[in-house]
Amino acid sequence: MVHEPEFLLFASEADLVALAGAGFLILALLALLGDRMRNRRERVERLDRVGWVPWTGIFVACAIIGGGLLTMSLPQALFGG
Repeated sequence: MVHEPEFLLFASEADLVALAGAGFLILALLALLGDRMRNRRERVERLDRVGWVPWTGIFVACAIIGGGLLTMSLPQALFGG
């Protein structure tokens, strides 16, 4: 049986959506960091190929989803209602 943490048991839906939005924004920052690392990598002739992870697309998608979730949930989570 899975036990949820105490702070999640009594959290409202707005709090849970705000946490999900923050998680998406953290994932967007990690994707931005991955894209930066790939762009700053030293160019070696044999290894000078495009990576297979679409960091820019992941960043944009996660930033839009996270920003939307936070925009919709923060007023209710902060001020109640």
